[in-house]
Amino acid sequence: MTKNKTVGFIGGKFLPFHLGHVYVIIAASNLVDKLHVVVSSSKNRDREICERDGMKYIPADVRLSWIGESLNNLDNVKVIHIEDDQWDEDYDWEAGANMIKKAIGPIDFVFSSEESYGEHFKKYYPDSKHVVVDDKRKTVTISATEMRKKLYDNWDKLPNCVKSYFVKRVAIVGTESCGKSTLAKKLAKFYNTEWAHEVGRDYCERYSNLLTKDMFDKIAMEHYLLQVKKAGESNKVLFVDSEATITQYYLNMYFNGAKSDLIEEVIKLQDYDLIIYLEPDIPWVGDGLRFAGEEKFRAKNNEKLKAMFSERGIDFVSIGGNYSERFNKAKDLIEGLFVGGKDV
Repeated sequence: MTKNKTVGFIGGKFLPFHLGHVYVIIAASNLVDKLHVVVSSSKNRDREICERDGMKYIPADVRLSWIGESLNNLDNVKVIHIEDDQWDEDYDWEAGANMIKKAIGPIDFVFSSEESYGEHFKKYYPDSKHVVVDDKRKTVTISATEMRKKLYDNWDKLPNCVKSYFVKRVAIVGTESCGKSTLAKKLAKFYNTEWAHEVGRDYCERYSNLLTKDMFDKIAMEHYLLQVKKAGESNKVLFVDSEATITQYYLNMYFNGAKSDLIEEVIKLQDYDLIIYLEPDIPWVGDGLRFAGEEKFRAKNNEKLKAMFSERGIDFVSIGGNYSERFNKAKDLIEGLFVGGKDV
C-alpha cells in the first residue's frame, strides 16, 4: 500500500530573507515530504514597510532569487510567488488562503513561527494542522522587523547572497595620480572588506599603454562585473577604484574626443551609495603610464572630469589634503552611510 506524501507550506514577505527564515524552512522541510515556501508580495505594502523601517525596497524577484539560491539543494522544497497587491490596507486572509490552496493543492501542514496565527490558520485551512517552529527565536535570535531596523548591526544573520544586495558601494574617483588606488586599498583594509581595483590599469600595463578603442568597452564591462563579484565577498561596504565615467574620460583623452555608447549604458547601470572625488592636490607621481603631470594640465583635466560627472547628474563629494587628511575625511563620510544601523 502506497503511503500518501505529506505536503506543507510556510509563507512570508521575507523583508529581508535572513538565517532565521532558513532555519525555520529547514525545520519544516524535515517534517513533510514536500514543503512549499510561499513568498507573498505587494509592491505598495512592501515598499511602505521598507521605507518605514529605514531599509531600501526589495522587489519580489530579488527575494525569490535569494530564497532560490539559499535552498537550491533541498529537493523537497519548492518556492512559489503569490502577489496580493489588491490587499494593501487590510490583508484578506480568506482570499490569500484560496490563492495559496489553488497554487499548492491539498495541504497537510501549515508552518509558522507565530502562535498568534493559529486562529487564522484554523479558520482558513481547516484541513491542515498548524505547526509552530521556533516561536521564541532561540535558534536565530532575530525577526524580520528587527533586521530591517538594524540591518548592519545584525549583518551576521544574513545569508551571503542577501548581503551583496545591501553592501554599500563607495567609488573613489579623480584624475591621474590623485591617490585613488592608495585610498581604496587603505579603506578596504581598515573596514576589513574588499575593493575593486582599476581594470583600466591592467590593460595599460598589458599593452604598454597602446590601447584600441574597443578595449575601453571591455574595461568598463570587466570593471562593472568585478564589482558585482566583489560585492558578494564584501563586509558591509565595497570600495571601488575608479568607475565607468572615468573610463569614458580616458577614451576621450586617448582618441581625441571619442565616446562609447556602451560605456554610457554601464554608467547608467552603476549604483553607488557614495562617490568620493579626490582633488589633485598631492604631488604627481610618474609611473611610466601617466602623461598629464604638469599643473596646468592637471587642473584642466580635473575640471573636465568634474564636468563629465555633473553632465550625467552624478553626485560626488570632493575631498583633498594630505594622505592622512583624505583618509580621515573619507572615513567620516563612510561612517555617515551607517547612521543608526539603518540602510539610509
